[in-house]
Amino acid sequence: MKMIAPWDRWYSNSCCLCCHVRTGTIILGIWYMIINSVVLLILLSALNDPDQYWLPNSDVGNDFDFMDDANICIATAISLLMVLICGMATYGAYKQHAPWIIPFFCYQIFDFALNTLVAISVVIYPNTIQDYLRQLPGSFPYKEEIMSMNPLCLVVIILVFIAMILTFKAYLIGCVWNCYRYINGRDASDVLVYVATSDTTVLLPPYDDTINEQVKEDPPPPYVSA
Repeated sequence: MKMIAPWDRWYSNSCCLCCHVRTGTIILGIWYMIINSVVLLILLSALNDPDQYWLPNSDVGNDFDFMDDANICIATAISLLMVLICGMATYGAYKQHAPWIIPFFCYQIFDFALNTLVAISVVIYPNTIQDYLRQLPGSFPYKEEIMSMNPLCLVVIILVFIAMILTFKAYLIGCVWNCYRYINGRDASDVLVYVATSDTTVLLPPYDDTINEQVKEDPPPPYVSA
């Protein structure tokens, strides 16, 4: 019986029930690129007019600069890098260049790991949720209602919400990985097809010649009598 690797059992050419993995990766890359482009525009506008990101004293209890110039520059560079990575993934899926998808796949793994660490920190340190809620501005919607909830119930709700996000992110990671495998498999199958043009024809070597060369390179082990 042929053994099947665990990752091969989850391999599929379709995602979201009907879309091909290439189509799904292209849509996902464009969606991420749009989101990061919007964030990039917001950060660039913050550099031009930093006063609109200043929270007054009445909201947080003291003067607090929401984002200084250094943080905005770092966030702008990260957003620009994300736009580039998402563009590479979209181009790689469209043109069937598998290496172009790897940076986006690595970003998905990194993002999944960060969200997992957040879930673990909520389980280990549940009191940090209340501390975080106290630091929110007084104008934050439903702040008092959330803080009045049972701490255990609040932790459970947050964990369920994070679990749903992690499940969705894991599914998207699987879609991108299946797209990468599909393109790699397609490229490997194209190598076995002979190339024929109007001028020249290049054929694969005969099967017998290939076997004879392999036997010459790797001779069988010597026979040992019992």
